[in-house]
Amino acid sequence: MRWIVYGAGAIGGTIGARLYKARENVVLIARGEHAKKIASDGLQFIHPLGNEFLNIPVVDHPDKLTAANDDVILLCMKTQHTTAALADLCSLGLQDLPIVCVQNGVANERLAARLCRRVYTSVVNLPAMHLEPGVVATYAGTTTAAGGVLDTGSYPVGVDDVAEKICAGLRRAGFAASADAAVMSQKYAKLLSNLSNALELVLVPGNDDSTDFRDAGRMLRTEAQACYIAAKIDFVSLRDYVARNSELYTPVDLADAPRAGGSTLQSLQRGAADVETDYLNGEIVLLGRLHDVATPYNQLLQTLARDVIEGRREPRSMRWSEVIAVVESAAGKFQ
Repeated sequence: MRWIVYGAGAIGGTIGARLYKARENVVLIARGEHAKKIASDGLQFIHPLGNEFLNIPVVDHPDKLTAANDDVILLCMKTQHTTAALADLCSLGLQDLPIVCVQNGVANERLAARLCRRVYTSVVNLPAMHLEPGVVATYAGTTTAAGGVLDTGSYPVGVDDVAEKICAGLRRAGFAASADAAVMSQKYAKLLSNLSNALELVLVPGNDDSTDFRDAGRMLRTEAQACYIAAKIDFVSLRDYVARNSELYTPVDLADAPRAGGSTLQSLQRGAADVETDYLNGEIVLLGRLHDVATPYNQLLQTLARDVIEGRREPRSMRWSEVIAVVESAAGKFQ
């Protein structure tokens, strides 16, 4: 089996690096300077047990590949880039290959299933950063713990031989990966935690235990859980989800590559023109509108994050009390 890792940033780069180190057949698809640096110097992979350069094959577009029947494509880009990636794959006639959505949120699988026959889903628990072109760091994977958790199953439900082979390969690469017939219920639990990603763009920085961040995250999750219940969506409790993953790996600090925050904040720091908030908090807003559940805090945070990324608001400049005041003064607007 050849692993085609489409989107070799923090997550895709880490997965590709660990698969390559496990002597799996891997090729990366990366963009721009990142692809050029990997091609010329190898991927610099910083991890808890070392700092090394890996000569992983890389291309800058899937049209540079000759597909084979045993290829598996891992989609590792942010959701806002998934539609374009799928269009590229379909234009090359690759829509019948197994497509694995190794991404946050729950929208990617629906996008892929519109076009592709064999869609799989993988829930991502993998602390990593794309530091600069050609350089990826990961903050898990020691002699006693996994490099992250990547449980995988068929979409929308089920497990088949391909899902089992994917999980076996990921385990060889040092990840914890179980074939889960109901893995989307884990993805909806992960979405609950990802709703706080945009807070790092909007709120005044504080430590992880700050009252603002705790209160905000609780409110965002309360709205989301009400939407799940109204929509009859099966989801693992966030407490159980976190507990299981904590048993399998523990994030560690790297002296040479301090971790800057979540994936959404990393996008802002790299100067990205867009962020995934519309497919995280925006997913809850969509569910609220479909099932008549009020989601004013997720809706406002979605708007504020877009304002930050598009330069209409200073990043990390609001207190949660100010967000509450906006919601309370605009009763009926956020519907």
